[in-house]
Amino acid sequence: MHVLSFHTWVIHISSVLEWMLAIAAVTLWGERRAEPEWRWLAVAMLPALASALCACTWHLFDNAPELHWLVTVQAALTLVGNSALAMAAWWIWRSQRQGAA
Repeated sequence: MHVLSFHTWVIHISSVLEWMLAIAAVTLWGERRAEPEWRWLAVAMLPALASALCACTWHLFDNAPELHWLVTVQAALTLVGNSALAMAAWWIWRSQRQGAA
């Protein structure tokens, strides 16, 4: 675990915790507004969380070469997550637009 400094670990771990809190906040926002489409945004945030956990796991084991496949998984999850977030945002926009009409 010596590859990253203590401060870098604090940033990594706090970012993961903040993302988890953001998922919960988005879910509650949608429930309070009675707009279920927000739940899709929370679901779309999960691949990015998994991506971050891949990065933390790889660093936890000192960037071990035998775990290098985690880098590929992280990249794939980032692509899937960003695409899912774009689709969820579009779905919310579309729902809001239909509700206003």
